[in-house]
Formats: sequence, structure tokens, C-alpha cells
Amino acid sequence: MTARAADRARYDRATAHLDAPLAIVDLDAFDANAADLVRRAAGKPVRVASKSVRCRALLERVLAKDGFRGIMSFTLAESLWLARSGFDDVLLAYPSADRSGFAELAADPKLAGAVTVMVDDPAHLDLIDAARDGGRELVRVCLELDTSLHLLGGRVRVGARRSPLRSPAQLAELARSVARRPGFRLVGIMAYEGHVAGVGDAVAGRPLRSRAIRLMQAAARRELAGRRAAVVRAVRAVVPDLEFVNGGGTGSVQHTAAEDAVTEIAAGSGLYVPRLFDNYTSFTGRPAALFAQPVVRRPGVGVVTVLGGGYPASGAAGPDRLPVPYLPEGLEYDPQEGPGEVQTPLLGSPADDLLIGDKVWFRHAKAGELCERFDALHLIEGDTVTATVPTYRGEGQTFL
Repeated sequence: MTARAADRARYDRATAHLDAPLAIVDLDAFDANAADLVRRAAGKPVRVASKSVRCRALLERVLAKDGFRGIMSFTLAESLWLARSGFDDVLLAYPSADRSGFAELAADPKLAGAVTVMVDDPAHLDLIDAARDGGRELVRVCLELDTSLHLLGGRVRVGARRSPLRSPAQLAELARSVARRPGFRLVGIMAYEGHVAGVGDAVAGRPLRSRAIRLMQAAARRELAGRRAAVVRAVRAVVPDLEFVNGGGTGSVQHTAAEDAVTEIAAGSGLYVPRLFDNYTSFTGRPAALFAQPVVRRPGVGVVTVLGGGYPASGAAGPDRLPVPYLPEGLEYDPQEGPGEVQTPLLGSPADDLLIGDKVWFRHAKAGELCERFDALHLIEGDTVTATVPTYRGEGQTFL
């Protein structure tokens, strides 16, 4: 029996009393992935990206482990909810225009002490001040550095379009604006190198493309390391007591941790290891989060149909954004239909061994987005469901 077949047998036994559709997290794999992130971070704390987890119970589980500290959130409303729930170190990774949220933040000392918000433009400070509604608490802010790689004199850009702040001078100038402005305290710098951390460098069947990605990423790491160090020096000249410099992501943990200027690493997808993280030479994780759909039809030889399953991931549309049939091995989509909202035909010889009501296990393309489809995660240890915990959606929280 292969390792994947053994996993399928465990998952089927553990959930035999449960009807699909359902979602699980294999805690043995989750914990092993967490340990690998800590190992690669080489002594620097890992800040957990909540976008990739979206379950309070699992955030609590990983933050209880040595080597993890703090949350990186994705909306202001989520940040405030987490802070009210007892999480005391929440970094909002994206600028917000949530005026009511800023009014709540500025009026509550507990929230203001726990949440750090992202700014990359003086207009963000203006918006926060206009939203205070009398609140006088100091608002903790973080500046974001643009990490994209510019080639050919800037005519070619590789990387996400995030912050407009690129040079040490630009970040130092905004740091001075924050330092001069009453009601704000600059505490950190963040830089997310998504073109390194979020792009696999071992694309199956594409050796030339894989080599090109590795060359690009090596150049990007060298350029960013020098520029990030210069940015940190420039900002510390304005704010010497800067609390943190955050960088990285699941795919670049060990590289980012090697930079002296970086004090903490961000990671989250590496806990669940969705399919987009199969194509890396720098690490190998264990798939921990899966979902099951029930077989509801057997249209013919070598074909079964499961209920639903059309859960595409965000990003540029393409086959790599689709869930992948994972267990039993050997199933694939009908190219004429693909994964559907209500039903999904699957082709392959394993279909002939599946009966009505059997489960087919899938992996999502991305990590936390799976939780937007399910109210609960069934936590599996060995071949037993040891707990069932709500996702954000299960707690009535849909932040985006």
C-alpha cells in the first residue's frame, strides 16, 4: 500500500460516520509542517498568516508552539475580531479604508495595543485621523516595502503590485511623517516577496521554465536583501526603537531568515500545504487540509460523478487554480466539464471501484480559501476525528 493509499484508508475510517461534503485537517501533517517552518526560520519567530488558516482553533494551536509569535491578518475587521478574542499581536498586512473599524480601534486601548495597521501613503494616515470619531488611542502602524524585481531599467517588473514605497528615501520620508504626526506610532516594516515565496521553482514537465524561475528568484533575493537592509537602516535612523522587520512567506522562509535586517518571518500556507506548494525545491511539506465530495453517480465505465467541488482559487485564472482530485490516486477531470458548482465528473480506472456514497478526497489550490466553503474542519489524528472546530465562516465571520 502506498503512503497516499494509507492516508486515504485513514481518512475514510476516521470520517465513516460523517457525510460528505466535509473538510479535514490531518493534525500529524499540520504539526510536522509547523515544525518544518520553525526549522527553516532558524531561530527567528514565525508570524502566522491568518489568511492561510482561517480557523481560530488552529491559530491557537500553532501559536502555542515554540517558534511562532503573532498573527498577520488580512482585514481590519478580522484584526479587531481576533484582538477581541484574545490574540494580542495582530499585524494587518494590507491597508484598509474601514472607517468604522478605525473609529473602534482608536477608541479602545486593548485593541489599539494589540493591532498594527499597514500604511504606504500619507493618505492612509489622513483617512485614519478622519475616522477617529474622538478616539485618542495611539494607532500602531507598519510601513510596507515594494519587493518587486525591476529589470531593464524598470521596463520589466517581476512581482506583485503592492506598495508604492520602494527606495530607502521613500520609506524614511513616510517614517518621518508618522513620527511627526500625533496619534500614531511607527513600529514595523513589512516586505512580502511573493515572486519568491509564492512561486514554485520546480514546475512539473517544464524544466526550462523551472530553471528560468530559479534564476529570477536568485536575482530577486540578492537585490531585495541589499535594498531591504538599506531601507531598515534609513527607517531606524528616524525611529530607532522599531519593533520588527517582517519578511518572507512559506516558499522563502530560510532565505529571508538569513537576512540580518529581518527580525521575523511570515508564513501560513506551509501549515496546510495546498497544491500550489508542491513545486518547490527548497522544502517538501505534507498535505494537511483536504476536502471530500461524495460519489452521487456512476455514468459509465471509468467515470464517477461527485457532488460539487468547483472551488477555484483566487489569482489569474488557469488550471493551477483548480482543486486537484487526490485520493484515490489516478482520477482526473473530464476536460469538457472540469470541476462544477453542483456536480463534477471524474475519469480514470479507480472510478470503477467507487460506489455511490464513497468519498473522493481533493486538495485545494490555495490554503485558507478552502475554509470559505466549509463551516467546520474535522481534525484527524491517526484514523480518528478527535475534534470538530469552526472555520471563520462557521463562526459567522466572512471578512472578504
